[in-house]
Amino acid sequence: MGGGVDLGLRRERPPANGSDGAMIRLSNLNKSYPMASGKLHVLKGIDLSIGAGELVAIMGASGSGKSTLLNVLGLLDGYDDGDYHLDGRRIGQMSEATAAGLRASLLGFVFQSFNLIPFKTAAENVALPLYYQVVPRRKRNRLAEEYLERVGLADRASHLPRELSGGQQQRVAIARALISSPKVILADEPTGALDSQTSLEVMEVLRQINANGVTLLIVTHEREVAARTRRVIRLRDGRIEGDGPPEALSASVPLAPAAFVPPSPAPAAVPAS
Repeated sequence: MGGGVDLGLRRERPPANGSDGAMIRLSNLNKSYPMASGKLHVLKGIDLSIGAGELVAIMGASGSGKSTLLNVLGLLDGYDDGDYHLDGRRIGQMSEATAAGLRASLLGFVFQSFNLIPFKTAAENVALPLYYQVVPRRKRNRLAEEYLERVGLADRASHLPRELSGGQQQRVAIARALISSPKVILADEPTGALDSQTSLEVMEVLRQINANGVTLLIVTHEREVAARTRRVIRLRDGRIEGDGPPEALSASVPLAPAAFVPPSPAPAAVPAS
């Protein structure tokens, strides 16, 4: 990735939200899916508090519930009962328009498969969230170029995704997640499609983002990735079985990738260049 990447996002750590400083708080949260034979209970009484500015890995075997948890946190899926508070606001039943508005204002997403639009340049992909926020074209193009520079890709702004390496595509996706100035970034297996060296480089970019005050949750099955966070939450059969610093993570249980990739929150319609 070359020399150090200057993200240019330096700011003070976010102030505390609510009485305990939690950016995310789940209380006895349950989530199930209907099946022909009844219900599949995926998340079982999850209690979780994540403070503003934390860097957290979520780990677990396939089927443990980690991708479902990320979907709920990202307002891509609802939950059955319990409580979910995001940045001091209780998240309950809401319209898709309201959920989309909260995603746009509070959340950024990074996916294993990058989810870049193949016929759009790197700059156009990064600018896309601002298009849906009705930001004028000149301003969104300028911001897209600035954010590409911050992730070390200023010279790739006019390249299509197929002209970029996997690590470069993921950095474009990270710039796209950052351009709306989210308070929380949710990353689902962000290094899952990358080789080990590129994975470490992408993790360094994510660590720099977190160092500038953005709350960051990373779903991963890679211990090398989890070791570069400051807190690891371990799921097993829909319950939290461990929560602590990376060095306390037991290596006794093998991990596997998530069974499915969550849907992208981006609207289906694609604007013309």
